[in-house]
Amino acid sequence: MPTSGSYFHLHLVSDSTGETLITVARAVAAQYANVTPVEHVYPLVRSQKQLDRVLDEIEEAPGIVLFTLLEKDLVGRLEAKCQQINIPSLSIIGPVMQLFQAYLGAATTGRVGAQHTLNAEYFKRIDALNYTMMHDDGQHVEGLEEADVVLVGVSRTSKTPTSIYLANRGIRTANVPLVPGIAPPLQLELLKKPLVVSLHATPERLIQVRQNRLLSLGAGTGNDDYIDRQAVADEVAFARRLSAKFNWAQLDVTRRSIEETAAAVLKLFTDRQRQRLPE
Repeated sequence: MPTSGSYFHLHLVSDSTGETLITVARAVAAQYANVTPVEHVYPLVRSQKQLDRVLDEIEEAPGIVLFTLLEKDLVGRLEAKCQQINIPSLSIIGPVMQLFQAYLGAATTGRVGAQHTLNAEYFKRIDALNYTMMHDDGQHVEGLEEADVVLVGVSRTSKTPTSIYLANRGIRTANVPLVPGIAPPLQLELLKKPLVVSLHATPERLIQVRQNRLLSLGAGTGNDDYIDRQAVADEVAFARRLSAKFNWAQLDVTRRSIEETAAAVLKLFTDRQRQRLPE
């Protein structure tokens, strides 16, 4: 394997944005703790001239080549070059397309970037993102009933990044901070349509995240309660009491990434929607 120390070159060639390739490649690379990929991302490769530059760079830094090209001439040249310099290459969507074609008995359209078409689903995601940005961190609580999901929790429970992730999936998401000694907005208590999910974490995890946050901001003294063990434990207990009082769904995010938290919220949302279908 041609590597330099614990690094290897990973070439990602796409005729669209490259998001699919990046997601798949990073998911696999994460399974190899002792080596790190040096990513070379080539989006919007749709002509022979654009491919020329890609082939030159691959030859200069040989490694693994993954691609999502649909144009047969481009695929042929890329695979031929990889065979010539003896490096592995793989189409990420090719096998999946073949499976679909075999099952459906229909040829593909071959449209480049078809998944990014400006259709109703696309505009739904844009609407969700606009809504989420407007209703971040307790803003505009008068519009909470229009949300699909409302996330609540004490400071540093990943409410904002999870909200944005969900919005990119087309879920209108608001988030409201829970602060001991301050009653939650009345609108939050009266919600009927949205799913309310209370995000929790252990005091130890919250203190760790908050300390890192303070360091990144260069904050000094005056934040004792923010990272005090007893004060943080009281915050967590306060949030749990509120959750029980209003029967909000609860989710422990202590050991979850943003993606895992969002996936868990999506499952709760989907299950709730399914239960409401017969009504």
